[in-house]
Amino acid sequence: MRQDNEVVIRPIEKQDLVRLWELIYRDATPEWKQWDAPYFEHKAMSYEEFQQIEQSLIQKEDMWVIEVSGTVYGTVSYYFEDAGREWLEMGIILHQSDRWNRGVGTRALRLWTEHLFETLPVVRVGLTTWSGNERMMRVAEKVGMQLEGRIRQVRVVNEKRYDSIRMGMLREEWMKTGTPSI
Repeated sequence: MRQDNEVVIRPIEKQDLVRLWELIYRDATPEWKQWDAPYFEHKAMSYEEFQQIEQSLIQKEDMWVIEVSGTVYGTVSYYFEDAGREWLEMGIILHQSDRWNRGVGTRALRLWTEHLFETLPVVRVGLTTWSGNERMMRVAEKVGMQLEGRIRQVRVVNEKRYDSIRMGMLREEWMKTGTPSI
């Protein structure tokens, strides 16, 4: 568990499962999906379907919940980009829009970045987003990431083309400066 005032990131527990289903899988077109890789399909599932996978979520190392004042509002996650497990991509989703634009995502991503560098022998952490998600790019910059790549016009959202944006931070950069104050 990691904490920054009322923002907590922690492993998923049994009591979080119904809330996670409500946030992620209940709706076929949730508002958060407009920003989180909207070019990939999202599939709703019934709670009965969710129950088939829910036990696999408990205490996962690569997916934690974001909790604010005791309520789960989102998730942070990661996956390794290479077979040698030296660099990874991470993600963050605040599933409930009333938590957007309040600094919660920035604080949660900073906590997750610190956790990953402190617990995994990785050289780099990063994230990939799209140029239409300016808030995510700003959050990544605030935690110390820099633009590493731009693949032009490869993401299509609402029949408009956007760039794929890759941002990241090296361990040596994190060790020199830590994450900037928010």
